[in-house]
Amino acid sequence: MRRFIRYFLEGLLYVIPLAVTIYILYTIFVTVDSWLGLGIPGVGFVLTIVGITVIGFLASNVLTRGVLSLVSKVFERVPFIKLIYTSIKDLIGAFVGEKKSFDKPVLVTLSKEGSAKAIGFITKESMEAYGLEDHVAVYLPQSYNFAGNLLLFPSEQVQPLDVESSEAMAFLVSGGVSGKAENAAKKPIS
Repeated sequence: MRRFIRYFLEGLLYVIPLAVTIYILYTIFVTVDSWLGLGIPGVGFVLTIVGITVIGFLASNVLTRGVLSLVSKVFERVPFIKLIYTSIKDLIGAFVGEKKSFDKPVLVTLSKEGSAKAIGFITKESMEAYGLEDHVAVYLPQSYNFAGNLLLFPSEQVQPLDVESSEAMAFLVSGGVSGKAENAAKKPIS
């Protein structure tokens, strides 16, 4: 009976993440497909992917970049829309694109005695505009959540980690059970 229970639990560890991932992908696929309502499964999803790729191409093209920049500027000037648009744009830009914000994983010493530490990402290396010349802004993501906290630390309490930012993020959001961040070596801050 113990062996049966062990096999069942091991099966759950394999099946549940797989089933949830497939369900989420299926839901996204069906939702995107339903937006265009073409009646042929998958066509709306493919057209959406192609459309996003074409817009990405146009945004990187010198001839059409100005038009898309103009649309972006309009959205950034309308009061309520500005709040939504810039927040989403900054959030997406933090993970992808040329101006990634979460690309500098660090180890932060939280207490003076040095016993408590946290892993986060430097988002601003100079806090001079706020009168804190010797501080940096560190974003500390929460596990199993898209939320986090932005804290300011003296530079000497922050050490860069020699680990890919994607590995550090996977380690953090999984509550420390995923990723390779446990192998990260510390290097001095520059």
